[in-house]
Amino acid sequence: MTPGPSAAPLILTTVVASTRPGRVGRSVADWFCARVAEYGRFESHTVDLCELALPFLDEPHPPVLRQYTKSHTRAWSRIVEASDAFVFVTPEYNGGFPAPLKNAWDYLAVEWQHKPAAFVSYGGVSAGTRAVQMAKQVVANLRMLPIGPTVSIPFVGEQVQDGAFRPGKLHESAAEHLLDELTRTATVMRRLRSGTY
Repeated sequence: MTPGPSAAPLILTTVVASTRPGRVGRSVADWFCARVAEYGRFESHTVDLCELALPFLDEPHPPVLRQYTKSHTRAWSRIVEASDAFVFVTPEYNGGFPAPLKNAWDYLAVEWQHKPAAFVSYGGVSAGTRAVQMAKQVVANLRMLPIGPTVSIPFVGEQVQDGAFRPGKLHESAAEHLLDELTRTATVMRRLRSGTY
């Protein structure tokens, strides 16, 4: 019997949104990805937008046409196309998300569709929650499904020691709930994309 599309491991891509010098986002993402590895239900990949280094959108054609002319766009398209789910690790800048994250979303259209999106946010007293609320509107327009559970980290600087994020019990519990929901949603949406629902 040939295994169905759900037999292959779900591919989760964690995207580090901040690109600024001195950021703590990579340490938060490293903690979360270690948590994903412990969870054991995903094939996990990390994309750091600082390393990906996409220029501001420089394609001449609308992304929905997928007529890409740049190698960096084609590489980014392959990553997103291969993924079953996404976690965006984002700070909050002036009540919103970082510009490089919006730029990364805007490069593509079809590749994002019918895939769940989750958020790990961090910041000061608001813990990045305003950035997440704004981001959910954008991913919904990309025909992604933003899930409810999030990980929100207030006063993140107090929890980074020697360059490593030190989570509390609430963060660990929130990550567990997020991954449970992401597993269920990604499984169903993979079937939707394959037409086997």
